[in-house]
Amino acid sequence: MERDISRRFIGWVLVFVCAGSIFFHAQESADAVKTQQSDAVVGGSCTNRDTGQLFARTELVFGRAKPNGSMVTGEEFRGFLDEIITPRFPDGLTVLSGAGQFRGSSGMIMREGAVFVILLYPAGNKDSSTRIEEIRDIYRKTFVQESVMRIDGESCVSF
Repeated sequence: MERDISRRFIGWVLVFVCAGSIFFHAQESADAVKTQQSDAVVGGSCTNRDTGQLFARTELVFGRAKPNGSMVTGEEFRGFLDEIITPRFPDGLTVLSGAGQFRGSSGMIMREGAVFVILLYPAGNKDSSTRIEEIRDIYRKTFVQESVMRIDGESCVSF
């Protein structure tokens, strides 16, 4: 079962990276995540204790459209990553490019490019949430964004 989940995840990442944007059915993604979580994390601990460790997982979704019609460039985001995100999570992270949509405060559906950052860190790390909120706040202010989406959960991780 673990290999099947790994294959699905690797396939999803390869499609994600190769395509350069995300087009997926939200329900299918939610079902896959629920399956992975229920198979790997039971009662706040890893089921594969020999090789896995329980980590907190935070996904941040940074919109790239600016209110003036321009976009946060790759260079601007790399600078933000180097100066703001990496110093707060120097042990590692994953960055993926994609496309998404949301209903803005105006009620209109907005479509834009996005950057996804996946952070894995030891569960129970007290200051991680503070560092994540600093990242979100700085991005919103720097690039005049309504929000930066945050998704939190737990993952059973082995390296």
